[in-house]
Amino acid sequence: MKILWLDLNCSYAHSSLALPALHAQISENPEIEWDIVSCTINENKNMIVEAVANRKPDIIAATCWLFTHEALIHILARCKAVLPECCIMLGGPEFLGDNSSFLNNHKFVDCVLRGEGEEVFPQLLEVWKQKDKWDNIKGLCYIDNSIYHDNGTARVIEFDKLKSPESSSMFNWSKPFVQLETTRGCFNTCAFCVSGGEKPVRTIPVDVIRERIRTIHSHGIRNIRVLDRTFNYNIKRAKELLAIFKEFSPDICFHLEIHPALLADEVKEELKSLPAGLLHLEAGIQSLHEDVLQTSKRHGSLSQSLEGLKFLCSLSNMETHADLIAGLPLYTLKQIFEDVVELARYGAGEIQLESLKLLPGTEMRRRAKELGICYSPMPPYEVLKTNEISIEELKTAMHLSRMLDGYYNTEAWQTITRELIINEPEFIYSFLNHLESINVIEQPLSLEKRGIILYEYCKQYYPSYITKTSIAWIEAGMSLKKQPAENVFTKRQTPPTEWDIEYGEFKSTMRLCFLPDQSSNNDEGYWFGYSSDTQNPKPIFKAKGKANKTKQ
Repeated sequence: MKILWLDLNCSYAHSSLALPALHAQISENPEIEWDIVSCTINENKNMIVEAVANRKPDIIAATCWLFTHEALIHILARCKAVLPECCIMLGGPEFLGDNSSFLNNHKFVDCVLRGEGEEVFPQLLEVWKQKDKWDNIKGLCYIDNSIYHDNGTARVIEFDKLKSPESSSMFNWSKPFVQLETTRGCFNTCAFCVSGGEKPVRTIPVDVIRERIRTIHSHGIRNIRVLDRTFNYNIKRAKELLAIFKEFSPDICFHLEIHPALLADEVKEELKSLPAGLLHLEAGIQSLHEDVLQTSKRHGSLSQSLEGLKFLCSLSNMETHADLIAGLPLYTLKQIFEDVVELARYGAGEIQLESLKLLPGTEMRRRAKELGICYSPMPPYEVLKTNEISIEELKTAMHLSRMLDGYYNTEAWQTITRELIINEPEFIYSFLNHLESINVIEQPLSLEKRGIILYEYCKQYYPSYITKTSIAWIEAGMSLKKQPAENVFTKRQTPPTEWDIEYGEFKSTMRLCFLPDQSSNNDEGYWFGYSSDTQNPKPIFKAKGKANKTKQ
């Protein structure tokens, strides 16, 4: 038997755990030959089909999720046409709901698996040619003699007994990061999440996690995304995991989700003591409005979430990202703008604004009509409008998301953007309108182009921020010959007799430039020093002081 895994991802930076997780459980079976075709959704589909056909597999297996769904179906339809005897088996989050419509509309797919496949996939392979025995495979959905069969949902109860994906020869060690699944299930009941209410919560012992991280570390991986939706739900376990993570500093940065409403004092103390750069936190907020969260069935009080988020954002040894979801029931556009401003006040490392997707198998999808949600029936199932937000307003929310990604979530422009959002109540609205009016909001813009647009806008509407925008431009290493540096003096600059150093150590060999402070009337400004030994475009020295008039 030859199985070909169609490893289709959005980009080569991503890699699914499904293949190594399944392969690890049956890798020692000598009767199974494994092969793989790795590709992205942007590649030529006929070339992918050719690569699959040349391997002549008996079975094609793949994971399907909302952003690969469309491309995967087009590829598999072609594969079935050239390999009519091949059996196509699919799994993944796309099949957590009712699969009868999908199977009836895609006859070339032989079966789909709902739920967790590590235990049942080996069972399916034993009887893959005997369809009369498929009724015994938990989680399997298929059509036989025009009758739809649904075997419920597969769950691996003894999750800790599974062989680890890292033990599989199919594990991909070439990616910039790897995923480490330490928990399955979730204590929370979020109506929009595929894990909402998934019980019981199953965990891997912390000692096993340590050994798995050691394996990952031995392959030179520097970023691990921890898949654990309940990380700080159990205080004792959270402290143990943080202690393990600390053992791998500074070699590895751990990305993990954290619930800000459940931050016990003990965990706070542990977080404060961690070395800088060890953690990258994603704080689930979704909305800063109690009625929205209650309708979405998210546990944890809003006041506790905000208190926890403020604490996380105050930590200088790690970065905390906060997320909002446009399209949630009861959530208005006005509230979304207000929440962005509030998160900026907290100092969130990033503000991620996404549109709600009604995923298969979620409570919110089942109750969409009741909740007044209109959504796309095709992947990625994005909300089109609700009783509280119109089509046009959702478009504005997505434009706001792009503005945040281009400015607030970009290190070079974050400080100045945050200050404008917090101090100038109309900025977030007016600057977004400006980006829309010059038709750049949906275009990919270079770092330099974004800086020029912001500078020109501030020059016209917020002139008191011109100097700060120029400082951001200079410290981002941008050209001193472009407009945001129009007030900079670069030729034959020598230091003044006194200045207040903000960072770096001045050396007489440095190239200096001076930026006058446009808000000052006493020749005050900023001095920047560049290394004369390297071509580094970013200054390595900064001081505040008066202009040296003898050399201006």
